[in-house]
Amino acid sequence: MENKVGPMKNKKKIWEGKTKRNEQTRKKGRMGNSQSPPPNPRFNSASRCLRAFTPKELEDLKSLFNSLAAQSQTNGQYVSSSVFQVYFGLKGPLGERMFDLATQGRKDDKLTFEDLVITKGTYVKGTNDEIEEFIYRLLDVTDDEILTRSDLDSVLVNMFNHIFQLKGSQPESSSHCYMVETFLNAATFSKDHEGRDKSMSFEDFKSWCTLVPSVKKFLSNLLVPPDPGRPGSKVPKLQYSENIDSSILLLRDEYAWHMGGALSHEELEEWKLLYHSSLNGLSFNTFLGNISNGDEPTVLIIKDREGYIFGGFASQPWERHGDFYGDMKTFLFQLYPKASIFRPTGANSNLQWCAVNFSSETIPNGIGFGGRINHFGMFLSASFDQGHTFSCTTFNSPCLSKTAKICPEVIECWGVVRKGLEQETTDVVKGTVLERFKEDRHMLNLVGIANASE
Repeated sequence: MENKVGPMKNKKKIWEGKTKRNEQTRKKGRMGNSQSPPPNPRFNSASRCLRAFTPKELEDLKSLFNSLAAQSQTNGQYVSSSVFQVYFGLKGPLGERMFDLATQGRKDDKLTFEDLVITKGTYVKGTNDEIEEFIYRLLDVTDDEILTRSDLDSVLVNMFNHIFQLKGSQPESSSHCYMVETFLNAATFSKDHEGRDKSMSFEDFKSWCTLVPSVKKFLSNLLVPPDPGRPGSKVPKLQYSENIDSSILLLRDEYAWHMGGALSHEELEEWKLLYHSSLNGLSFNTFLGNISNGDEPTVLIIKDREGYIFGGFASQPWERHGDFYGDMKTFLFQLYPKASIFRPTGANSNLQWCAVNFSSETIPNGIGFGGRINHFGMFLSASFDQGHTFSCTTFNSPCLSKTAKICPEVIECWGVVRKGLEQETTDVVKGTVLERFKEDRHMLNLVGIANASE
């Protein structure tokens, strides 16, 4: 009897041991999966991507593929890299890398219809995380899974060439180097590699995209047929008098494109010069007189004696207030030596400031953005010869210059002409800002406030 029971007990122990080991293996597997990073990029299955398209979109996509395959002379089987890059206007390392990702690294120069569906389904129709992961890999033009400063340099040069060729005003190579450097200066490279320079982590990349939204906007729309209206490619037309030497202007096409990343398509049609300190003098009254003829947004740019260039986008007109005002479209920016945009965080509503002829020390006369009274994110006093800039939670912005004190060398302001809104050119009304308010019936309430404060 013992001989019969013994083997049964032994088998039971062996089975229990296997079961316990299997359970531990499953737990270990689950733990490993939860701790491992998500695949990068997360190419979806063709069937899932197909569901992201409407029947009409799929029909159009198939027609596009057939057309490109015909041009590739492959009997309709696949699209070649050269035809793909020409159609989407992608040249150089960016175009080559996009085709490599679209064909999932096969290196066979053959883009199938399934490849196109999966790429569009992930890059165009995917979640924000999927799109960002795709772009992160797209920037790795050397395909070594290490995103270096050199990779970004190559992509940025490629981008500027593409954007300004479309616009028809190709900048000089020196201008390219100048702008590429300012964008790179805003980037962080925190990922360590033994024996190599640090690289940009995925978190570094996402942070960089918030500072240079124009880059993300451009890189998110590469699979759209190229034209000057392609999202991320549009550059406002800068309007100023013919007798003005453009070399004195702070705003250049590249800077306007940079700021355009935080603006709507309609706000990128035309910007007109309203005020320039070298032409109009360092006068607060003249400044207000030149910009107070409409309700258009304005771009205020300052170059200080340290050589730093920075400013703010004011979404609301510059009008006399005794407190902060404005809306969430307002933002601060840096142009040199680094290019960054700082949008409202929602921490407070201290967005725009415009105080004129107040006698109270608690209401400093001048214009500003963010922060708090006497500790603004950026402020210019009514004397127009000094100001300050501090870090502020309104925009999560740092001090915009080398030091907190601003000593302006050049002050410039541009008006944003909204598309579809009729714009009329009128002569600037002479006199102080308060006298102009008295002549405007709709400003009578502001005059009452002004008289009460005197």
